[in-house]
Amino acid sequence: MRHRPIELARDPDLRLALQAMQRAAHRARELAARTGTAIVIVRNGVMEHVYPAREDVLVVVPQTPSHNRDD
Repeated sequence: MRHRPIELARDPDLRLALQAMQRAAHRARELAARTGTAIVIVRNGVMEHVYPAREDVLVVVPQTPSHNRDD
C-alpha cells in the first residue's frame, strides 16, 4: 500500500481534516483560557494539564499520580 500525503487525498473532507483539527485545537485553547480550565494532553507518555493563558501562552503543569486538582 502506498501512503500519499493527506493533502493529496481524493476526499475533500479528508483533505481538509488537518486544518479542521487545528481550528478546533485553537478554539479549545481560547475557551480554556477564558474559563480558566485545563486542557489534558499526553506528551511522551505523561499526562499533563495545560493551562492556556489569555495571551495564548501555554502554562504546563505535569500531572503526577499524587497530584490531584480536586483537593
